Amino acid sequence: MAKASQKTSGTGEQDSNKRDEVIQHALQQITKVYGKGAIMRMDEEELANIKGISTGSLALDMALGGKGIPRGRISEFFGPESSGKTTLALSVIAQAQKEGGVAAFIDAEHALDPTWAKRLGVNLESLLVSQPDTGEQALDIAEMLVRTNAVDVIVIDSVAALIPEAEIKGEMGDVQVGLQARLMSKALRKLAGAIQKSKASVIFINQLRLKIGISYGNPETTPGGMALKFYSSVRVDLRRITSIKEGDKATGNRVRGKVVKNKVAPPFRTAEFDIMFDRGVTPEGDVVDLGVEAKIIDKSGSWFTYGETKIGQGRENAKQFLRDNPEIMSTIREQIIAQKDALDDVLLKGVSGGSEE
Repeated sequence: MAKASQKTSGTGEQDSNKRDEVIQHALQQITKVYGKGAIMRMDEEELANIKGISTGSLALDMALGGKGIPRGRISEFFGPESSGKTTLALSVIAQAQKEGGVAAFIDAEHALDPTWAKRLGVNLESLLVSQPDTGEQALDIAEMLVRTNAVDVIVIDSVAALIPEAEIKGEMGDVQVGLQARLMSKALRKLAGAIQKSKASVIFINQLRLKIGISYGNPETTPGGMALKFYSSVRVDLRRITSIKEGDKATGNRVRGKVVKNKVAPPFRTAEFDIMFDRGVTPEGDVVDLGVEAKIIDKSGSWFTYGETKIGQGRENAKQFLRDNPEIMSTIREQIIAQKDALDDVLLKGVSGGSEE
């Protein structure tokens, strides 16, 4: 009986070894025919270690999984007007350029403000800008840039402005059903694989529309059909929640970003961050808010204290102190990142720190 068991065990090992050899041979053949990266094991570093580009907001980066907008994936920023969609996308471009990356902005809305982009830290001299006439032209340009494998981030602003050529050539009163949805579906089928291989971050900015006749549930939807929702690895819903004021003067907006879809980290995390009217997305507010949540910064009444150092009375003064003392801000930031897992419950509920006391 024991001999039979040993024989069975030996046969099983032989079968396993033979199977491994067959699989390895198949992998070699696939790589030879289709190139390196056509197939790989899930635990290989090249596949498992997804890199990202910072959004400029520490809170949003952490809500996205800690790395920001993922490389080699499609992302979508959507929300109502003046919710910070384009500003956030330009902030991603600025962060990519700081790391030596190449960025492209496909301005289908023909509304890019170079002065504002420069304030956000975008290097206009190295930024590639296209203002296409049709949706097909915009998506063809995006595909050509992706296939160079030399561009780090491509922003398409916006999906709603990607007008099919047939619609442009037609009369104003022509009824053309589903043209844009078919255009997006075809383009994304072609783009998805190329984007993954190029390791570029492709960000689609989208607007909101209301469904007609909806009595129950959320009536909001995004234009361009369903394809983008499926192909996006990350979808961020952006909403302006309040104004940031100095006295009676509004100096910025407090924005909430909810990660409604995430294929590279747990979804449904929420981040609140500041967009200032003079410099865009600012990291100081995130450091103050997350520092308080992580008990790195002590908040007593309206005073904020870091260790023995009083950093300001009121949130705006604390932010200014951190801006004036980048070494202290960097130290606190590193401590917050070290406690990322402990802050996950906070990100699920959302950080609220926009009000002054």
